[in-house]
Amino acid sequence: MKVFLYYSGRAKDPHANALAADYIKRSGHFAPSQMSEIKPSDLKNGRDFWAKHPNAKKILLDPAGRALDSAAFADLFAKAEMLSHDLVFVVGGHDGLPEAWRDRADLLVSLSAMTMPHELARAVVAEQIYRAFTTLRGHPYPR
Repeated sequence: MKVFLYYSGRAKDPHANALAADYIKRSGHFAPSQMSEIKPSDLKNGRDFWAKHPNAKKILLDPAGRALDSAAFADLFAKAEMLSHDLVFVVGGHDGLPEAWRDRADLLVSLSAMTMPHELARAVVAEQIYRAFTTLRGHPYPR
């Protein structure tokens, strides 16, 4: 299993991006994990982003998505490990993500009913990825 965290647009706050990068690096101790930018021009040009992850579970962060607690989020990882599926998380920019992507997603997840900067959303998702791994491995971090 591999974990990918994609985000649209450049991070304006280098501290928030560094925080997210640190959690993704920590997650790499449990499974190959990476975070990278999706260029807004790729979104507008209709590039088939999903082609490089045909067998992955595709999870989009969307305000209209399902709210999950940390245990349910960790369960996504347990199932992916059992089925040997990669997990792809996508955080949109200020314009969101293409509507067609929502239709192809396996799951839409909402982080909160509150509005937050996309850089912060990225850091929250990265932390929850790390928390999921540590929860499943019995690590003391999630206490």
